[in-house]
Amino acid sequence: MPARTPDVTVTVIVFNDAERLPRAVASLQAQTHTDIEIVISDDHSTDNTPQVARELAAADHRITYLRLPENSGGCSAPRNRALDIARAPYLMFLDSDDELPPRAVESLLAAHREREIDFAMGAVERVRVDTGRTSLWMPHLVAERRTVDGIEAEPGLFFEHLSTSKMYARAFLDRHGLRFPEGIHYEDQLFSAQAYCLAKSFTIIPEPVYRWYIAPYVAETAASISNQRHKLSNVRDRVHVQELIDDFLAAGGYSAALREAKDYKFLKHDFRMYAGDLPFRDDAWLTGFADLMNPYLARLAPGAFARLPRAERVVVQLVRDGRLDDARLAARGLGHGVAPRVTVSDARGAVYWGDRVPDTADGRRELALTELALGERPFPRAQFRHEILSVERGPGPASVALRVRTYDPGLRLPVGPQIASLLLSPGRKRMTVRFRLDPVRPGIFEGRVLLDLSTAPLPAQGFDGVRHPLLQLQAQGGLRNTGLLLAPLDFPAFTAHVHRHKVTVEPEGRGAGRLQTRFEPVGVTAKVVQPLTRRLGRGPVGRRVRRTARLVASATR
Repeated sequence: MPARTPDVTVTVIVFNDAERLPRAVASLQAQTHTDIEIVISDDHSTDNTPQVARELAAADHRITYLRLPENSGGCSAPRNRALDIARAPYLMFLDSDDELPPRAVESLLAAHREREIDFAMGAVERVRVDTGRTSLWMPHLVAERRTVDGIEAEPGLFFEHLSTSKMYARAFLDRHGLRFPEGIHYEDQLFSAQAYCLAKSFTIIPEPVYRWYIAPYVAETAASISNQRHKLSNVRDRVHVQELIDDFLAAGGYSAALREAKDYKFLKHDFRMYAGDLPFRDDAWLTGFADLMNPYLARLAPGAFARLPRAERVVVQLVRDGRLDDARLAARGLGHGVAPRVTVSDARGAVYWGDRVPDTADGRRELALTELALGERPFPRAQFRHEILSVERGPGPASVALRVRTYDPGLRLPVGPQIASLLLSPGRKRMTVRFRLDPVRPGIFEGRVLLDLSTAPLPAQGFDGVRHPLLQLQAQGGLRNTGLLLAPLDFPAFTAHVHRHKVTVEPEGRGAGRLQTRFEPVGVTAKVVQPLTRRLGRGPVGRRVRRTARLVASATR
């Protein structure tokens, strides 16, 4: 008697991940819809994965273990080999370091059974493994339940390029011979672009259907492909897959509007990730990056650049113009309203980024800042640039002396000394340190401030986390403007101990490169008070524990 056909086949791909594979499989065994086939597709692991996978298969008749004869070096081959043996009419994919929420299969299968569609997709939960913080991936794209009749109706969905957030009709994949491209990285982007374009209709549901664990700061040697942006080969791979998508769109005769939407996605998502890293790259890397990126940028639709925020257009253009030091500078604080150090105007009054008027039409169009109205914004939304020129140990055991420079390219600040404050909140209470910024020349102010972390208002139950001081300016009338405080990228970190906490002052090392303060409880706070507070939570007992902790803290200081 032939084996009964399951409703859904879920493929779990794995390579040298014996530790996390059982968690991924357990999330499938916990599905509310139980009529599933589980295929563990092993890309020729060399650790204990084969033994773990065989034990899992022996304990559950729904599990099949498939081992590739040699390592393929990617995700495509193990997925494709599993597709060859999958028995169900609907297919899903799971990476061994992730999970499916309990109702994922049930929810997506219900969408398929409501009407004939080529695939169904849902929300993706992103879980930071370092903090446990959970967020949704591209939440605006999956907020509303709907069926889309072809990608031309919603080309913005190109941004949701994960293959793992979807359940595919097997007949759809077979009808188009759609398989994962082997021998390349970022295979999801090509596969998903093809699926979007080939599908006559697909349904989007707002329910979470995938749990994606993110480890953004693991060692570079252990990082996933997506976290290896420090390698120029990573840039090359990402550009290559975009070229393959372009070839597919051209061969299929898809509209110029769809191609522009895909180009915008590349600029806003793929290029943008590299842009945030530019301040931390050396000259050789930047040169290699520009050599790989610029030929491709030259082929993108002009309309795609026009849709970017102005700050991102500036970074792209500086890379295209070969102004790589300037690109580093412009990339700091992207998305946070950080002003340039200086601007320049031409004879017509147009304002441009940097200290010289661009000499090409493209440069003048992309580097123009006139629309930002730097000199006319309401003061709370005015754009300044605050940079730390030097960081030194202060006179106290936990103090740091900072020399700060503020750039005011819109000339919003009146001539003369300015009232400024450093703000730091390691807990609910805010620490405010006032100081003075004196004028150096029009649009530039400097000042010195002593940040004494021994006076930081730490909560009685302790604070375990990172904070970045902000700089606040005060105008006449009481209006305030608060912005990032950028730090030197390479000053030596130092550590002190205050109030049963180890405090480290260091450069952020990523993102904007802010001044970073790291607090770690030690002693009684770490071993007793904080664990007890976490266990008891925020109920009445927890509140009493926190009151007791405050009394103990005040008595022992």
